[in-house]
Amino acid sequence: MQISILAVGKVREKYLLEGISDFSARIRPYVTCTITEIPDDRGGDARDDAKKMSCKREGERISKEIPGGSYVWVLDPAGKRYSSLSFAERLKSLSLDGPHKIVFIIGGPHGISEEVKKEADELLSLSPMTFSHEVARFLLLEQLYRAFRINRNEPYHK
Repeated sequence: MQISILAVGKVREKYLLEGISDFSARIRPYVTCTITEIPDDRGGDARDDAKKMSCKREGERISKEIPGGSYVWVLDPAGKRYSSLSFAERLKSLSLDGPHKIVFIIGGPHGISEEVKKEADELLSLSPMTFSHEVARFLLLEQLYRAFRINRNEPYHK
């Protein structure tokens, strides 16, 4: 299985960079996981129409990066919420029955375009709370690591 994370924007906080690096290294024995940073669109401002155009431009850049034949998960607050156990089970079933490329998409500060959401096989919510795209990247990697540990019956704190 190959996992790709397409994330809008850069991570600037040192503590998050360290955590992301740590969980990326922990995942390596289980799966190939790449993170591609999509440039954020600096053109948006506080107006709704400018935000929509910014999301649309970011969405076009995201769509170009999605490998064909991938199972695509878009992180979205309105998406399906999984427990850690059910997320692990979903990943396991995809690895056995589905495509061997899984893509997770994390939008930027203005969210994610409707066009990208329509391309998704599934919307995934990490929580009903709102997180920055930087924190979402860290949380997703931690949950992926937890899922691989669960699926191999390896201990991980609860």
